[in-house]
Amino acid sequence: MRHALRVVMLALLLAVPAGAAPVEFTYNAPVDVVWDKTVAVLKVLGWDVDKADRSIGFIVTDSRRVDGDNFGVYEKAVRHRLQVNVRRVSDTRTTVSIERSVFKRERILFVDTDEPLEDRRTEVQKSILDAIGKSL
Repeated sequence: MRHALRVVMLALLLAVPAGAAPVEFTYNAPVDVVWDKTVAVLKVLGWDVDKADRSIGFIVTDSRRVDGDNFGVYEKAVRHRLQVNVRRVSDTRTTVSIERSVFKRERILFVDTDEPLEDRRTEVQKSILDAIGKSL
């Protein structure tokens, strides 16, 4: 029985696509202060904010080119974008989680085709969380 259960669990693990989990850190500061510092750090580091909703603590950045060429009407590049969640834990504690999505973009005559890529590296997220911590 145990052997059958292990085989089923292994099959489920192999069937589920592996994705990079968000990187998060909890700061000893109120949510309003952490939100302001997070937005400021993103701007200082060159991340333009595409969408943001302070009431639910949600920020999505514009994508940035990692590698490749962009000639305006033609682009063949690898790009990445961040989704940042700022969540209140208590009156004096706030958790920030960052998920990075990486994708291959091909643009021909202003028509973008994006294909998701898997990238488990977390250096970008960790450096942003570190910068937020230093700014508090």
